[in-house]
Amino acid sequence: MVNVSTQISDVIVPAIFTPYTQQLTMEKTAIIQSGIATRDDFLDNLLAGGGLTFTVPSWQDIGDPAENISSDDPNVNSNPNITQTSAEVAVRLSRNASWSTMRLATALAGADPMQSIASRVSDYWVRRLQRAFVAVANGIFANNALADPTLGRSGNVGINAAYGRQNDLTHDISGLNGGVFSAGVTNFGAGPFIDTATLLGDAAEDVTAVFMHSIVYSTAQKNNLIDFIPDAEGHINIPTFLGRRVIVDDGMPNPAGDSSNGSQTAAGVYHTWLVGPASFRLGVGTPVVPTEVFRNPDRGNGAGSDTLYNRVEWCIHPVGHAYVGSPASEGGPTNAATSNNLAHSGSWVRVFPERKQIKLARLITREA
Repeated sequence: MVNVSTQISDVIVPAIFTPYTQQLTMEKTAIIQSGIATRDDFLDNLLAGGGLTFTVPSWQDIGDPAENISSDDPNVNSNPNITQTSAEVAVRLSRNASWSTMRLATALAGADPMQSIASRVSDYWVRRLQRAFVAVANGIFANNALADPTLGRSGNVGINAAYGRQNDLTHDISGLNGGVFSAGVTNFGAGPFIDTATLLGDAAEDVTAVFMHSIVYSTAQKNNLIDFIPDAEGHINIPTFLGRRVIVDDGMPNPAGDSSNGSQTAAGVYHTWLVGPASFRLGVGTPVVPTEVFRNPDRGNGAGSDTLYNRVEWCIHPVGHAYVGSPASEGGPTNAATSNNLAHSGSWVRVFPERKQIKLARLITREA
């Protein structure tokens, strides 16, 4: 049995600890397990190299131009349609955290201290990854709320093009009834949900998950709108709404939300997000030194202390968009709603021409 006097450096083997922590983080992250974000080998490889931003060219859909009418006249030639390209731009997020011996003392007292510490560290990164995801989505919605979401790029073609019209991602019923709560009018329900999904047109059925605050989830439960299905192993009941997986997260924009990353709303107002599969691409890289333990013998008047450092490299990329900010740090943008950071309206533009190519929509409600 390992006792409390065990040092972090005695039990942390970086070559084992790092991949184990990464694996636990991916297994526990709801945005991964729900299929909203998919691990992307291409982004993984880009993170393994240099650079803060990465341009990802893609071909636009060929559209629906009228076909030619065949002729037997040899002097009549067909005119080929033009295929345009788009340029998505992804951005690197280099993050780190550290913990001292005091923070990990109880974990060191366990029978398998490295596993215990890895579990705690992965839980931390799960929460932080989800916070970064919320910040990116907030930035996309903030951009879409602008009078000109293209940031002056409307009319451009090819890799310099940007698309979208104001609030075509959002269905807002919070202002109905004069902005005063009214049951069945301003709050969450099946009708407003279907209206929001309709923003995707004939791609509405592509919505597979719903992100909501616990207050909104409570409203849905009270109205008997939540069903539960067992997971693949039959151990956990997964909440669903109209067949879509429900992810409850109090980091969603709400009255008490984090104002620094655009998550704070007016009193009583809550945001619910409808998301399709693979709406976000997730890259995970490995920092040069992902895990290390530093021993400071002077701490505690010579008793000494250990500090565990853990570093991550992420790329959370909203499909069909380009990051156009200029981060102040080589570590990439923060989650904040300030200039050049993830939640800011000027950090993103849409580069896919069709609305229904963006598998993302927002419902804004006013709850009791």
